[in-house]
Amino acid sequence: MTRVALVVGVGARRGVPAGEVLGLVIGALGAAGLRVRDVVALATLDVRAEEAGITGAAARLGVPVLPYPAEVLARVPVPNPSRAARAAVATGSVAEAAALAGAGGSGGAGAGGSAELLVTKRKSASATCAVARGVRSIGTPASTNGAEPFTMAAMLPPTKHIDSAGPDLRHHGDAEVRGLDLTDLAVNVRTGTPPDWLRERIAASLGSLAAYPDGGPARAAVAERHGLPAERVLLTAGAAEAFVLLARAVPTRRPVVVHPQFTEPEAALRAAGHEVGRVVLRPEDGFRLDPEAVPQEADLVVIGNPTNPTSVLHPAGVLERLARPGRTLVVDEAFMDAVPGEREALCGRTDVPGLVVLRSLTKTWGLAGLRIGYVLADPSTVALLQETQPLWPVSSPALAAAEACMEPRALVEAADAADRVAVDRAHLLAGLAEFAEVRVVEPAAGPFVLVRLERADEVRERLRSLGFAARRGDTFPGLGREWLRLAVRDRATTNRFLQALDLALQGLPRRPAG
Repeated sequence: MTRVALVVGVGARRGVPAGEVLGLVIGALGAAGLRVRDVVALATLDVRAEEAGITGAAARLGVPVLPYPAEVLARVPVPNPSRAARAAVATGSVAEAAALAGAGGSGGAGAGGSAELLVTKRKSASATCAVARGVRSIGTPASTNGAEPFTMAAMLPPTKHIDSAGPDLRHHGDAEVRGLDLTDLAVNVRTGTPPDWLRERIAASLGSLAAYPDGGPARAAVAERHGLPAERVLLTAGAAEAFVLLARAVPTRRPVVVHPQFTEPEAALRAAGHEVGRVVLRPEDGFRLDPEAVPQEADLVVIGNPTNPTSVLHPAGVLERLARPGRTLVVDEAFMDAVPGEREALCGRTDVPGLVVLRSLTKTWGLAGLRIGYVLADPSTVALLQETQPLWPVSSPALAAAEACMEPRALVEAADAADRVAVDRAHLLAGLAEFAEVRVVEPAAGPFVLVRLERADEVRERLRSLGFAARRGDTFPGLGREWLRLAVRDRATTNRFLQALDLALQGLPRRPAG
């Protein structure tokens, strides 16, 4: 069995920043039309293999560092030798020689395959890189003189801590109401939106449709709203696109998704060819996260906060414990703006290693049909994701909406809406408490609640006949047919729903859910 693999050779001065190395590597790959996901190792001089800049870049790429002694690299012919490099380390180019050695062995051809230099030496202020391609027999290492080359055996196997079974990950709440005249408790978009002033801003943008979209102003507005530099912001066609970009662009060998949660992250990872592990939180624990439940070897972890569908708000300090060098921590904050004060938010943090925060403007502002969201991450990760995006990924109307939703009056309106959601949720919870058959996951922090009751699938069908759509729970990993998710609505709608629920429960066994 063979696999085409890319090895990036890196030469660097002492103290080179990881961001500089990563940016140089991504730029070299992008200029040559090569995919970051095909990189299997960084190769370098052994005395530089422990440099934080090189190990940090390798960790973000999810690949090992292959160290080579100077005498090994000296035997590799390179197309762009430098007298200064040869005088210092005996080879004409550390980057080119290391790339060729890593991809195919000493001399550019080693056991199990051959090497071809695809990208010759490129430079930054403190580093050089080159890219070589090797076609290597899987499990047959190249001759690396002590370095550990990439093999399929290096892929970490699933562990007993992770459940990998799964229901329909592509089922979403809109399927419960599409084309039907039902009161919608299945979709978490705030009703009565978008407001008139936002509709007018979007409509005004239609006059510029002949021009290509310019995301600069909206990107700057998002950055200012979170107190971040613009290079830490990536605008996307909703949070769903961000999950696809992460799955395709971020190198990972052991991705793990914490469930129950929004299923699109796992669906995107699986569609990109990844084997996805699951950490399933338990109802008896209130669906609370124990960071120790996430395997140490997981190099990409996805969790929602507040979590859809459980409405659990995890403390920021708990989520921080998931972060570590070499791991990408993805926190989906699509519903955080519905939490008063956005307590426990990580969106403005720059001190958490590997943190990627996703935000959506579709829920609070009623823009699900427009598709607008954004990613907040370190500049190297943003560059990695942007490389995978098509040109002009966000439309001009969506950009106009994003810019408008970052304005002070919009932030005040969103905060007021979050306060109203909290009041309306308390009213819903008080009404549900009157039903002995219903168990609610509390405390709830999102604009929805998760409930458990016997024969929930039958109750859901009865509710539909009474004009109400509820979100089934059995398509979320970790839940089953006894779960329903209910969106928070205004008091009048909730009162009508509670009456319908009472009717739907009539004739069913009146016993508490297990």
